[in-house]
Amino acid sequence: MPLLRAAGAEVHAVTLTGVGERAHLMSPTIDLNTHIQDVIGLIEAEELSRVVLVGHSYAGMVITGVADRLLRERPGCLAHLVYLDAALPYPGDSWSSHHSEETKAARIASAQASGGLHFPPPDAKLFGLDGADRDWVNRRQTPQPFRLYQQPLPFDGEAVAQLPRTFIDCTSPALATIAPSRERVRREPGWQLIEMATGHDPMVSDPQGLSRHLLTVWGQAK
Repeated sequence: MPLLRAAGAEVHAVTLTGVGERAHLMSPTIDLNTHIQDVIGLIEAEELSRVVLVGHSYAGMVITGVADRLLRERPGCLAHLVYLDAALPYPGDSWSSHHSEETKAARIASAQASGGLHFPPPDAKLFGLDGADRDWVNRRQTPQPFRLYQQPLPFDGEAVAQLPRTFIDCTSPALATIAPSRERVRREPGWQLIEMATGHDPMVSDPQGLSRHLLTVWGQAK
């Protein structure tokens, strides 16, 4: 965020309920709608307009749901959607819909061990991080609420597809669970595709490069 703000962009980072510094709010009632409302609540509280909405990883689900609601309730509020190495749902998909059976089974088993409450984050080495960066991310990652993992997201796919959309594909190493998204944006029209030769957490592994790309999108949206 400092790099974006230094370039003059107004930036807001939403911490979703139950994770990060809001991990103390972990609850079995947290679902995808909770996280969609987290984002909409910030947009409304800050009275934002012409928003470039960025969703990383699972948050591709969140920004899709936010876009669906705001297109109906506040047309013109959103200027651009950026899917940062993110889940890219079809209407009715859940976050788990395009994961391998092995991944699904592992996450379900982990959630069952917590009483159905949450499942743990992966080791940051899967994101191509090592040394101090890996340690830093591992210290700060928190479990993910489980209820949202298999929750379907109904939305108007045609309406959301009318918004300008960018997919940032982090290719080195490429995270396996993002493969369906990166394949989809290459076969469907309407996507701006950006490739970054870095891992799943470019905000850690290449913050300067990521900031340049986001500022380019911001410039297009102004």
